[in-house]
Amino acid sequence: MVRIGANIFCLIVLSFSWLSGCGISNQPLSKVEESKIPSENVNRISIVQKLKQNPRLPIEKQIDLYYNLKKDSADVYSFGNEDELTMYGYSYLWENKVLEAIEVFKLIVAEFPNSSNAYDSLAEAYLQNNDKDLSLINYEKSLALDPGNFNAEDQIDRMKFPEKVAEKPVEKFFRTYNVNEYRADLDQLGNTLLKVHPNALKFISKEDFWQSIETKKALITESTTYAEFAWHCSEIIANVHCSHTNMGSFDYEAAMLPLSARFPLQTRWVSDKLFVINPFNNDDKVKVKDEILSINGLAVSDIILNSYKHIPSQGYIQTTKNHFFNTWNAAMIPYALGFPESYQIIIKGVDHPVLLHKAATIEEPFFDMSLDISGKNLSLEFLDNDETALLTVASFNYYRWNDFEVFKSFIDSSFNEINKKGVKNLVIDVRLNRGGSQSASIHLLQYLVDEPFTYFSNAQFAGKNEKIEGEEVVYPFENRFKGKSYFMMDGIGNSTTGHFMSIVKYLNVGTIVGEELGSNQFCSAGMTTRRLSNTKLMYYVANNTHESLALSLPDETGILPDHYVTQSIDEYLNKTDAVKVYTMKLIKK
Repeated sequence: MVRIGANIFCLIVLSFSWLSGCGISNQPLSKVEESKIPSENVNRISIVQKLKQNPRLPIEKQIDLYYNLKKDSADVYSFGNEDELTMYGYSYLWENKVLEAIEVFKLIVAEFPNSSNAYDSLAEAYLQNNDKDLSLINYEKSLALDPGNFNAEDQIDRMKFPEKVAEKPVEKFFRTYNVNEYRADLDQLGNTLLKVHPNALKFISKEDFWQSIETKKALITESTTYAEFAWHCSEIIANVHCSHTNMGSFDYEAAMLPLSARFPLQTRWVSDKLFVINPFNNDDKVKVKDEILSINGLAVSDIILNSYKHIPSQGYIQTTKNHFFNTWNAAMIPYALGFPESYQIIIKGVDHPVLLHKAATIEEPFFDMSLDISGKNLSLEFLDNDETALLTVASFNYYRWNDFEVFKSFIDSSFNEINKKGVKNLVIDVRLNRGGSQSASIHLLQYLVDEPFTYFSNAQFAGKNEKIEGEEVVYPFENRFKGKSYFMMDGIGNSTTGHFMSIVKYLNVGTIVGEELGSNQFCSAGMTTRRLSNTKLMYYVANNTHESLALSLPDETGILPDHYVTQSIDEYLNKTDAVKVYTMKLIKK
């Protein structure tokens, strides 16, 4: 299991599965423990980068090279970075090069013999190689070093008792625990959030935080189901107001929910109104673009208010919640309404209630397909006889230990072409960008700013003993873009995207178009995975702090645009990219 230590910097990783750009797409959500990406160190060369320069070298020779470099160049390379080596091992494992992964994990065990994570990773590789005996030995070593490693505990249990059948999510939906178990887990949840999260009380007082837990404890009865309990927990977690602290999107809650209990329409919350965008098997009762005013007698505005209490976001940012709700509302509405047997809606302009058929199918999660997105994280397009360039950067998920060179090569070649063509207007589209590496963000900024800057004003995480990349002065490139810059952003933009856009805003790099960004200069990042003792509910807690230079901007709101533009329902249904259309008109003014 990927269980990276605390000196790692991933500004997004798996905040939600739909916002996983900062994370590693290969790793299953249920197997993440303290999943973060190594912060780049400015003083030492990545040992993994050095090893990857010799891809054809047999793994045994790579291990030999590691030890030779450690002997001769101990001050040059990052030998103390267990996290970086762990990710290197997993890069082999994810490519099904299991024997190579085993050798890397054996190296990590030798280098970090007191690390529970090292034995856990080695055990996983052995298990993937069908060597259950060695896997069991190493999982037991991992658990002995860290009794809180529930992944090791579960794996040991599965190997020792293979006849046990894992509980399916839908089975857990109806399950009940006793009142004391529920309440003890709520106390554990509160204590863990305050212990692990460095900024848990930044946006809520300690008194209000604990009062919210006591309120939930008072609602617990002998008939409280696990699904209802999970809904309570999501609100407590959302009270921390951190997009990196959550229950892993709404995947598990949706997986538990029986199809017949789902809200049977696909809807979209736009401009404070709820519209039908797909009636599914209710097309005999409702039609696309119908506006829903109430559901089961409850005003839509009240349902939204209740639902939003359970959606994590940075500070008090609402746009993140809008996108989340529009992705998951067919499952969220049942939770918000207490799992009703049926759904009756009031439609604007219809003089009678409409009783809906039970759901027969649903798209979940529902992703916005209204924008003409190429599907590529990085792309460059020239418009208006090469006077305008549209640079799409839908991810900063390019790390020096992995594929930063892909990002660097694309950005370098793009700006060479932009400068060669004499482009006057550059539009940078960071919509859908969930975050990633500061290395990628900094590299792009060097082509845009016209003065030296320090990317991070503050970077705090356990185990830090020297400056990381971004804490020293960064200088613009000589061939930087000197025309007019425009930026398009949205509420999905998270984590590192917040740092990037905060610097754009603070240094007045260009004109910003779109909606409030889902993040800003302040970020509690990283991710520590925890599980409640009785109900076994899993959740993820941010464990570090990174702030950009833009400290004068408010922490409560996302980066605000110079021109606020969002899609209307008609523009959504017609797949009109309102933000792009507005930006292009702005350029031509």
